[in-house]
Amino acid sequence: MKKLLEKKSSSAGLEQQAVKAKARQGFFVGLPSIIYLLIFFLIPLGYVIAYSFATRSRTGRTELRDWNLDAYVRLGEEVVQAVAWRSLWIAVLTTVLCLLLAYPLAFYISTRRPVIRNLLLIGIMIPFWSNFLIRTYAWRVLLSSDGLFTRIVEELGLGEGRILFTQPAVILGLVYGYLPFMVLPLYAAIERIDWSLVEGARDLYASGWKAFRRVVWPLSRPGVIAGSILVFVPSFGAYVTPAILGGNKQSLMGSYIVDQFMDARNGPLGSSLSVLVLGVMLIGTLIYFRQGGRNL
Repeated sequence: MKKLLEKKSSSAGLEQQAVKAKARQGFFVGLPSIIYLLIFFLIPLGYVIAYSFATRSRTGRTELRDWNLDAYVRLGEEVVQAVAWRSLWIAVLTTVLCLLLAYPLAFYISTRRPVIRNLLLIGIMIPFWSNFLIRTYAWRVLLSSDGLFTRIVEELGLGEGRILFTQPAVILGLVYGYLPFMVLPLYAAIERIDWSLVEGARDLYASGWKAFRRVVWPLSRPGVIAGSILVFVPSFGAYVTPAILGGNKQSLMGSYIVDQFMDARNGPLGSSLSVLVLGVMLIGTLIYFRQGGRNL
């Protein structure tokens, strides 16, 4: 009996050593990534958080002394709240429009034969092969007063077709830019659905709409959650699209933060706004991993 206990103890010790060795090996393998995140993410994030509690001098210089909450108090100002609510509204609307456009497309792609499916997926990913800034400027040309979109609308007698530097132009650019981020997670979720369940629902006299609502939609919900987060998060803090297509008339959170650093020279307020955006993104990411990410 004593020998058996000693054997079990020795075996447990060897297992613990193996686990520790595997942990050390994993740490050294992931060490380059850890160093990269530390240098290019954690340290800059620490600077931003520190600046949000700093003091702004009369000359516009950020001084890391006399720590205070003045920058966070200013988040309650009417101008800041107006920009935040406008950014939130546009981000939500962009997400909804992307979902309405992407779901039928993802459903269609997932139900095609492999050759057609692959070609359509390549078509979805083609925009990633060109620079986002160039694609946004292309929309600026199309939506300008002498652009193709304006000419078509005026030729059809639908009135003045120029929408550049308006909120619809910003939403159009955001939907175009982030639509693939909605299509791909939806495709991944719908493609894995067991369609025999849908056939079973139809055999039980469920209508097409009821089979979709009770079978397809619940099974594709992880893709809906993942795609919505992947669109909402960058839309809320977008800078390039509102700056190019919205101009000075459509100031959103991203452009407002840049203005605080570059024009107003108010580093603490800009940093506190950045922390606010990071908080929204963190909440979205947690929702993604908690509800959508585990099932994709």
